[in-house]
Amino acid sequence: MSEAILPAGWPAMSIQQAHAMMGQPGLPTEVGEAAIRGVTYKVWKNQPPTLRAVAEMAKGHGEKIFLVYEDERVSYEAFHRAVAAFAKELQAQGVAKGDRVAVIMRNLPEWVVAFYAAASIGAIVTPLNAWWTGPELEYGLTDSGTKVAVMDAERFQRLSEHFHNCPELKRVYVSREPDEIAHPYVTKLEAVLGEANAWAALPDQPIPPVEIDTDDDATIFYTSGTTGRPKGALATHRAINTNIITAGAAAARVFLRKGEMPPAPDPDAPQRSSLLSVPFFHVTGCFAVLNPSVFAGAKLVLMYKWDPIRAFELIEREKVTAAGGVPTIAWQLIEHPARANYDLSSLEAVSYGGAPSAPELVRRLRETFPKSQSGQGWGMTETCATVTSNSGEDYLNRPDSCGPAAAVAELQIRDPADGKTILPPGQMGELWSKGPMNAKLYWNKPEPTAQTFVDGWVRTGDLAKLDEEGFCYILDRAKDMLIRGGENIYCVEIENVLYDHPAVMDAAIVGVPHRILGEEPAAVVTLKPGAEATEADLRAHVAEHLAAFKVPIAVKFWHETLPRNPNGKILKSELKKLFQEETA
Repeated sequence: MSEAILPAGWPAMSIQQAHAMMGQPGLPTEVGEAAIRGVTYKVWKNQPPTLRAVAEMAKGHGEKIFLVYEDERVSYEAFHRAVAAFAKELQAQGVAKGDRVAVIMRNLPEWVVAFYAAASIGAIVTPLNAWWTGPELEYGLTDSGTKVAVMDAERFQRLSEHFHNCPELKRVYVSREPDEIAHPYVTKLEAVLGEANAWAALPDQPIPPVEIDTDDDATIFYTSGTTGRPKGALATHRAINTNIITAGAAAARVFLRKGEMPPAPDPDAPQRSSLLSVPFFHVTGCFAVLNPSVFAGAKLVLMYKWDPIRAFELIEREKVTAAGGVPTIAWQLIEHPARANYDLSSLEAVSYGGAPSAPELVRRLRETFPKSQSGQGWGMTETCATVTSNSGEDYLNRPDSCGPAAAVAELQIRDPADGKTILPPGQMGELWSKGPMNAKLYWNKPEPTAQTFVDGWVRTGDLAKLDEEGFCYILDRAKDMLIRGGENIYCVEIENVLYDHPAVMDAAIVGVPHRILGEEPAAVVTLKPGAEATEADLRAHVAEHLAAFKVPIAVKFWHETLPRNPNGKILKSELKKLFQEETA
């Protein structure tokens, strides 16, 4: 790495020294200790105690613009009024502390209001994946025991025929539905709040009082499991809000590693703004972007769905300072042929995670956006988003690393065979993660909980190594999973659907590399003797049962039983070779 990129004398201090300096008493990033469910953790002492506290901070940001969606602009004051009004409405519908309130919609201003209103009265907010099919959404509602659901018109159409299978669901609110609704317990959200641009006219009132502890349950975010059934990761207010200080600490560490003091907050500085192109229903969008933005009084520019041309327009119009989400988006910010037609000079940060990224990406970002601070990180639903961060000169120096753990987190590489033996630096094993950001358990699933959440640690299923300084390198996944553009795809879920097809005898899903998306699912299938099915038949069959991003991009036919090892496990490394010529 050349001196032009890495300044002379860098690094000025080690990661451990930087963390020790940031963690001193009296600083925003002060580190303390707390006993959580019988385990002692390092914690950020100055993080907001609850999501309710974060929502209450919104009022202090006044008339600053918070949410931008198409021609709608919602100030922090208007947002706070909407949160207070909807929290009051939820209480009037009998929602009490611990009840589940589902939010099922694409990135809309109403999503944010529903999330904070429910969390602020002690409900457990349960965001469901807006890309799921009706049966998948029904499962999320029934598994969580949701009492009230808030959804957009498209999800309402997808779910309406499933409501009768959700006995605990008592009330549904629908936003942006143009037609009349005949369901007896369904209400248009606009009847309660009005349209987004009118929220400023709602009453100026406090959020209804509820006692909430920092370690109370706050959210259930669903992540698929190796059994093929989604599991709901239950998280606390403390776990979610840990991301707020973790983000600030990662930025401060970049300065300390250069031998500079982090700049003091400037109240007169231009408002920070992020283009949010990842869904709120993922922990990245909600915990790592949305919640820290409310805390800081930043502007969020929402996209209903990712479109690079629209993204360029919004970055230019709104003077967006931060963008990213997954490597897919970063590549398009660099390579799209229309990029040169727009002024993207406001961008100061392009960050991503959630999928493998090519080491060349950081170099290309530096060339394209010279003043932008690129970065990537690692986390998962079970760790409530960010555990590691890699940015600045550290990222330039180690572009294939997701960075070191935050000062309040700890990583270990253990022998996958016993889950106990701690392996030395440089040796590959299973990644284990400990920290106050860890989720608490899997909702109503004691056996998977016992396997994954062990004595304060999360057993991640990722195969990784740590170097001498603690930088983490994700090498492979122990779980049979692939990641397409930041979306987890568990192979067994697709395989189970293929097995349900009457013509299929044997099936396997493998990941096919894709430079932008990371990887995509492809299928290898053996048909039953005498049975017939085409590639189009099988892809259509999967599309009937699963979300579109899980549909195999290709299906190859294997004319004998799929190759297996002595334990009966399919040798997917052999099957991947079928697709290598096409992706070479």
